[in-house]
Amino acid sequence: MLVTNLAILVLAGFVGYYVISKVPNTLHTPLMSGTNAIHGIVLLGGLVVLGLGVDGWLSKLLLVIAIAFGTINVVGGFLVTDRMLEMFKGKDPKKVAAKVEAAGEIEPGAGPQ
Repeated sequence: MLVTNLAILVLAGFVGYYVISKVPNTLHTPLMSGTNAIHGIVLLGGLVVLGLGVDGWLSKLLLVIAIAFGTINVVGGFLVTDRMLEMFKGKDPKKVAAKVEAAGEIEPGAGPQ
């Protein structure tokens, strides 16, 4: 049984790598957001199981570790997604004009109003 489970894990890893490597760069941001949602569900499941009561200290310890790692993964994933979305925002014309004026390339007041 253990060998079968390990074989499934290895094959799933290869399939996952193959599928993700074929995703175009423009679709990585939505893919990351979907992954964050899945990790949120995993985190919620861990909290529910912990709240229902678990026998044994090892099970409780593993649940707490899973919840901690899930929390780190969700928060970090949203931070990275936010940074990626910031790259797609256009620059504010007033800020660009202020930087150009500060550099002395155009006369003050000649930028967009």
